[in-house]
Amino acid sequence: MLGLLLASAIVPGVEIEGTGSVILAAVLLAAVNAIVRPIAVLLTLPITILTLGLFLLVINAGMFGLVAAMLDNFAVAGFGSALLGALIVSITSTIASWYIGPDGKVEILVIRRD
Repeated sequence: MLGLLLASAIVPGVEIEGTGSVILAAVLLAAVNAIVRPIAVLLTLPITILTLGLFLLVINAGMFGLVAAMLDNFAVAGFGSALLGALIVSITSTIASWYIGPDGKVEILVIRRD
């Protein structure tokens, strides 16, 4: 959700109107990434291997654009905006996952110096 908010604030051409739309877009993006993305990755495996994995950025942009097409209050101007928006969502997700442990809880490392 934070990634979508950052993408709409930073990337020109990505617009999300309303808090409910952001929450719905986050849930829908998670569902699309869980169901549609693996199928798309499998179908485009030869070109993904040929481009050394860079085609996965195109797939991520496509998933971002697909979610935007499904929602009325979520608009993406074009492929460039979708690519930058997907990159911001991915980077935000990666940074957030650094703080989430394998149990799904936030982990804080405390170092005591006695």
